[in-house]
Amino acid sequence: MKLTTKGRFAVTAMLDIALHDPEEYVSIAAIGDRRHLSSAYLEQIFGKLRRAGLLEGVRGPAGGYRLAKPADQITVIDILEAVDDPLEKASCDKNRAVCDGEGECITFDLWESLNEEIRKFLKGISLKNLADKKKLKDQGLSPVSIIKPKV
Repeated sequence: MKLTTKGRFAVTAMLDIALHDPEEYVSIAAIGDRRHLSSAYLEQIFGKLRRAGLLEGVRGPAGGYRLAKPADQITVIDILEAVDDPLEKASCDKNRAVCDGEGECITFDLWESLNEEIRKFLKGISLKNLADKKKLKDQGLSPVSIIKPKV
């Protein structure tokens, strides 16, 4: 699994929305200003998040975006998979030193297992977990146990 800038921005923006009243629409410009993110780039990302059913939006002066379902039902992996192209198994490059020449890297299974563990970890963390942690930190409390994924 590769964490891209698009994925990081998507999680940041979704968390920003989750920190607001669930009935409130939040503008891309406001998110961009608060989180120092490009509004134009967020527009592209939000289109993907909307198509994935994670956001809903309204146009107009009071428009913006809000979560399409409760924050405890949206996981980090949901967000990342909505904005990033799925990673395919890479075929072996026989010209590389790490290849055994039989069609795939001899350590491929190791990296694939690591990717699966990362996916499981991120699947166990909801936007609500992240929002609760942020709120505790803002109150000066230590939120160590908030981000413990459900396995």
